[in-house]
Amino acid sequence: MRIFDPHIHMTSRTTDDYEAMFAAGVRALVEPAFWLGQPRTSPESFYDYFDSLLGWEPYRAAQFGIQHFCTIALNPKEANDPRCMPVLDELPRYLAKDRVVAVGEIGYDSMTKEEDEALARQLQLAIEHELPALVHTPHRDKEAGTRRTLDVVRESGIAPELVVLDHLNELTVSMVLDSGCWAGFSVYPKTKMSEDRMVRIIQEHGSDRVLVNSAADWGRSDPLKTRKTGLAMLAAGFAADEVDKVLWRNPVAFYGQSGRLDLDPVLDEPKPDESATYQGNSIKRGGE
Repeated sequence: MRIFDPHIHMTSRTTDDYEAMFAAGVRALVEPAFWLGQPRTSPESFYDYFDSLLGWEPYRAAQFGIQHFCTIALNPKEANDPRCMPVLDELPRYLAKDRVVAVGEIGYDSMTKEEDEALARQLQLAIEHELPALVHTPHRDKEAGTRRTLDVVRESGIAPELVVLDHLNELTVSMVLDSGCWAGFSVYPKTKMSEDRMVRIIQEHGSDRVLVNSAADWGRSDPLKTRKTGLAMLAAGFAADEVDKVLWRNPVAFYGQSGRLDLDPVLDEPKPDESATYQGNSIKRGGE
């Protein structure tokens, strides 16, 4: 099982996670710029963070056989802090970098007018730089927030196939797929989406324009949830090819629209899991 995690925050994970992810089949990932858990007090702290996403983290991932790409943006939560707004003026120099495959995370947290401005401006940056957009839907009042997000996306003029709305659930999936945008789902241990719920959504809505991610970060999360979702799909009767589509070909198709997704050619075709088997919640490598 080859896996491309389209949304994971490895800055907040350990090297043990990288090792376990490789053993589980993860060969590529996208790390979106996000809120680190404590408010930043100056724009300069963003720039150091962006530089880390472009330099240090790809190097760290490569030590474990995983290709690392990123998205860059002012995240919704910090769009409400006037100290952070100058970041918007500096984004173009980062969006020109080779390993940046989308603008993100952008979107809504509390659905304020400041977030309206940041979302609209960054969608325009995505258009200007010919990049996809990774859009965060709010955790509170998700249905209303998703509708409002879709309105702003339509008003921006960006092609819907260049947009993924993430952190969706059963209440929001239909409106997003009907809009022509991609539908992203974050599978978590206790919140957001479970493997079984994800399987039921794919059974009902199909696998076209669907991205499944772990969104693992500094909170209670699990970087192996992509693998566990694939196993749940197989247990529910999905063919291995359908699992490969959801966990590999779909994220490659979405981020490939950036023209910057330079993947190792040996990953072009799925291969049998010869070096790792999955048993319950643990990974066992060959010889262990």
